[in-house]
Amino acid sequence: MALELFAHPFSSYCQKVLIALYENDTPFEYRLLAPEQPQNMAQLAELWPMRRFPLLLDEGQAVVESSIIIEHLQLRHPGPVRLIPDDPQQALEVRFMDRVFDNYVATPQQKCVFDALRSPDDRDAYGVAEARRMLETAYAWLERRLQGRTWAAGASFSLADCAAAPFLFYADWTLSIGEAFPTVRAYRQRLLQRPSFARAVDEARPYRSFFPLGAPDRD
Repeated sequence: MALELFAHPFSSYCQKVLIALYENDTPFEYRLLAPEQPQNMAQLAELWPMRRFPLLLDEGQAVVESSIIIEHLQLRHPGPVRLIPDDPQQALEVRFMDRVFDNYVATPQQKCVFDALRSPDDRDAYGVAEARRMLETAYAWLERRLQGRTWAAGASFSLADCAAAPFLFYADWTLSIGEAFPTVRAYRQRLLQRPSFARAVDEARPYRSFFPLGAPDRD
């Protein structure tokens, strides 16, 4: 039975998993979560009542949370690209950087986006200002951390880069990565040139109108 991925191409967390699948040419069935295919969302809700995606279905086993899905793929469906190093110390750095991108780039970025989707009376100006400050702090920290590195955790493309690619992609749309952060800007550009992420970006192009802050005419 083929792997089934319940996902939407415009979702950053779904793109994170798609990058891992594309890196190793792992075959899977795409279960698009969209109004025109309500059966997919209904099945997702049965498998995972939290109704959060992506979700990977592997021989009847539901695997959730993007980082765990990528770990699962390496354990159960390994390919030539090792996204989590075998060396424990290197693997720790990969997992650490993955958490940095999840918690300090994706989370504040999504705070800004979700706030923009609310009605004006329900918006949280203070929370958005705090989220933007967190993004600025993350950019500054990454500017130092990424010095001398090709990829997030070193010389090899990894789980951390699967996270960084969509999160920095949308973060720059939300709060531009300014000229004060040339290392981060160059890293984001390298990610866009990676074939696996370029494919995910192209697949998401038809949905750019969904971005409530206005998708810029670039990338």
